[in-house]
Parts: sequence; structure tokens; C-alpha cells
Amino acid sequence: MTTTNPLGVHALVWVGDTSPASVETAVARTKAAGFDLLEISLHDSVNLDVPAARTQLEEAGVAVACSRGLAFDADVSSDDPGTVARGEKLLQQSLAITGDLGGTHFTGALYSALGKYGAPLTQAGRRNIVSVLQGLAKEAQGRGMTLGLEICNRYETNVINTAADALRLADDIGEDNVLIHLDTYHMNIEEDDLVRPVHLVGDRLGYVHIGENHRGYLGSGHLDFTSFFHALADISYTGPITFESFSSAVVARGLSNDLAIWRNLWDDGEDLATHARRFIANGLAAAAPRAAA
Repeated sequence: MTTTNPLGVHALVWVGDTSPASVETAVARTKAAGFDLLEISLHDSVNLDVPAARTQLEEAGVAVACSRGLAFDADVSSDDPGTVARGEKLLQQSLAITGDLGGTHFTGALYSALGKYGAPLTQAGRRNIVSVLQGLAKEAQGRGMTLGLEICNRYETNVINTAADALRLADDIGEDNVLIHLDTYHMNIEEDDLVRPVHLVGDRLGYVHIGENHRGYLGSGHLDFTSFFHALADISYTGPITFESFSSAVVARGLSNDLAIWRNLWDDGEDLATHARRFIANGLAAAAPRAAA
């Protein structure tokens, strides 16, 4: 079944790092499961052989997107200039890696560390975010790339927790290639429903994560995906939709701890991903007639 949206899968469904062998496995399994795109988290980028990975992706005909959050000692939302500078360097390196892999979407919590903050964001911290991301967006524009502001829940950031928050931040950055990244897992925690945020963001939506409320098999939780797919059809969204799921069956050192992946929600990534690909495609197909009506 084909869709107008590139359908992606997060590499952590397959492997826990970005070593050459792991990337080869992730690319092959992504292709075999019928996905168009592989999302690679750059938290393990020190082990990533970028030229080899690009070759593997191109030979398989699989597109790539990259994502990351920052660390508390390299955080552009900090008041400390040294900490901000380290975060800015990480973002610049990650943008370059994404482009060198052949990707056009660099997304995630680009604005802060991933973790529970002990206090609200300061005005100085917000100014630092805007300044850094304005520069990064200009650099991305020169590469023909977009930046995604992924909206995360209150336990993972104190910067943007809702679509309205993200739009205000994007407005302040003021660059056309800074788009909004919605994630159903986070929306379930922070938004009133899964429909109004999609309508609010509208044509500024640039990337979507599909994940259950517990990050397990799609349809096994309580999220109203039918309404979500119809909302995407309402705004004629044609960008990437990437399945994101985590289990302690696949451990990425550091990131698994940051995301509190403490239990097995699945053991078989291939069955999980094949099911997700079918679930998403069916959901989009069912919503399509409403968009055409």
C-alpha cells in the first residue's frame, strides 16, 4: 500500500547504536519492512561512519532523517555562555552529519537537554535558544535543509510542551525553514486532544512521530489515531510520518536512560515495525476520502 507521505521508522526499533554493523542492520530491516525512511538519533554519532552509512542508505533506496536532543552540559537554553557554546557546537556538527548522510530533515529537541528541569526556562535562556537556532536555521537553509522543533512533554524539557509553545518559538526564530514536529506520545500528555494541535500548526507542520501512549504496539494503547490521521488529511500534510517506539529489548546507552525506557514493551522489532507500517498506511488511507470530499 502506498501513501503520499514518506513513512519512516526510528533506528532504535532495530539497533541500539550507530556502529557500522548496526547501521547496516537498521537500513536492511527498514527496507525489508517497507518503510521509505530511517530516522537516526545522533546521540551516538561518534561511532557513525557517515560515508559508509550514506552508501548503504542510497543502495537500499532508503531516505534518512536525523534527530537529537542536547545534554545538560551542552544546552543552548542555559544561562551559562560556555554551556550554550557547547550546545551550539553539537547542533552544528549534527546538522552537518545529517546533510552528509543525504538528509534534509534535522529535528528533535534542538533547543534544550532531554531531561527533567528543576525550574522554568529563564528569559536569558530563551534568548539564547532563539539566537542559536536563528544561526543554525540560516546554515540549514544554505544546505536546502529544514529544522524541526519537536514538542516534548514537561518531564523531558521546560522549553516547548505544546503546539502553541512551538509556534511562538518558531515565530521568534523567524526563519521559514524552522518547522513544527508533532509527536503523538507527547501530545497525549500535554495537549487537550490529537486534532486541534494539528489544525493549529497547519502548513507549518514539517515532521510527525507516531507513537502509542506507552510507546509500544500501535493500537494497543488508548490514543485516538483515527482522529489524528483525519486531522493530518484536513491540513493536506504530505511530509514524513515516522514510527517511534522504545523497549528495553533494544538499549541505547544514555538515551534509553534519558527517555526512561525501563521495561520491555516488545521483543520482536520486525513484527512491531511491520505492524506499524500497515497500521499507519491503513489509517492514512481511511482518512483520505474525507480530505477529498
